[in-house]
Amino acid sequence: MQKEIPMKILGHIHSEFPEKFGIPRQSGIVTDLKATISFEPEFRNPDAFRGLEGFSHIWVLWLFSETMRDNWSPTVRPPRLGGNEHMGVFATRSPYRPNPIGLSCVQLESVEFTEKDGPILHILGGDFLDGTPVLDIKPYLAYVESHPNALGGFALQSTAPVLEVECPPEILEVVPEEKRRALLSVLAQDPRPAYQDDPKRVYGLSFAGLEIHFTVSGQTLFVNSIEKSK
Repeated sequence: MQKEIPMKILGHIHSEFPEKFGIPRQSGIVTDLKATISFEPEFRNPDAFRGLEGFSHIWVLWLFSETMRDNWSPTVRPPRLGGNEHMGVFATRSPYRPNPIGLSCVQLESVEFTEKDGPILHILGGDFLDGTPVLDIKPYLAYVESHPNALGGFALQSTAPVLEVECPPEILEVVPEEKRRALLSVLAQDPRPAYQDDPKRVYGLSFAGLEIHFTVSGQTLFVNSIEKSK
């Protein structure tokens, strides 16, 4: 049997995040977050998407293109556990894996067929870096894939409380109205690593062509400024 199997990049994801910091830690957390998936010319045949519009959610298999390594470790240190506790790589969603493959379940808002770029998938609730390569698309089947009583292992311990976000209206005006809810939801999830808790530290987050600067004290996140990226 082959030890290595070549795979094709079907297309790429276009999101609001040019950098990793601030991306939701799992798909489905920020449901207002919009993104699109476009495809390479080889995979733009409309027949390949026939029937997809009938599904409300899809699985996206994608590549951790920014964290690819030649070697791997059997254990990783999940940031949500403080970055000091080791867990088996196969018990985590860490990007540092033998095969750097990501798996996300997202809402399929619509399937658009364009003359220039072929089919475009409009999705909600993603956790993607802008430009992420896509390996495959599969429909989500609730009747076999929904398990409400499933155990969450140590991941239940890593669920961070939602922060209260305080952003003066005059600062928020810089953000296009249709993107405000998504941004505020991203901030409410606390983008910081669990081991960082300095109320004086100013953090910077890139989102939708904007630079957001904020501090966190207790359970409140204060937005200090929002400026257009240079």
